[in-house]
Amino acid sequence: MWIKICGITSLEDAKAAVDAEADAVGFVFAASPRRVTPEIVREITRALPFNLEKIGIFVDSSMDEIVATFETAGLTGVQLHGEYSPEHLSELRLRMKQKFLPVRVVYVVPYDRDSTGFARRLQSLAAMPDSEDGPSAVLVDTRVGDKVGGTGIPFDWGAARTAFRQHAANLRLIAAGGLQPENVRQAIHTMQPWGVDVSSGVESVPGRKDHLRVKQFIRASRAAAVEFAEVTQR
Repeated sequence: MWIKICGITSLEDAKAAVDAEADAVGFVFAASPRRVTPEIVREITRALPFNLEKIGIFVDSSMDEIVATFETAGLTGVQLHGEYSPEHLSELRLRMKQKFLPVRVVYVVPYDRDSTGFARRLQSLAAMPDSEDGPSAVLVDTRVGDKVGGTGIPFDWGAARTAFRQHAANLRLIAAGGLQPENVRQAIHTMQPWGVDVSSGVESVPGRKDHLRVKQFIRASRAAAVEFAEVTQR
């Protein structure tokens, strides 16, 4: 189970995620109470373990901005919210390859009541020719109004899982949106994701992590993954 603690704004919170054995931390470079600058993130990432993934969150940023931020901030991956096409993913992969920069690309597909639109976006990603051009994983978050993510509101986990089985079984699924220590077990058993992502569900106030809740979330996620594996093997 891959686990990302998102919305990190300080070295203290990043180290708390490391101590709790998170696989990745996320930094928001878009309008948000958790927004940070590439320069601030660079100072944080320099002090983090090499094997910890450092993911930058972007909303409709240009390719130039993403690449420049990636290099300045010392990132290892990007999470793309907004109107990015499969062609954008291919372009980003190519530009990173030209710079000899390995990158994990997490593509966000918001879930709302338009199940047809959700399925269509999954199909377009699943149809990409190979993993070198396509996303490393697809993150499903809740769409509320014009907010593309980070709402802290759960979506219909069962319906989303069904859509994945039907249209994108070859893709890695990351569950997000309203997750917290108290419900992540249910989310994992329902969605059967490759990974989980949390931000507001482990905060004391927006932009500040509650370190105990970070530990509880990661502990609950790993335990749920083990439980599910045991059930499927019976």
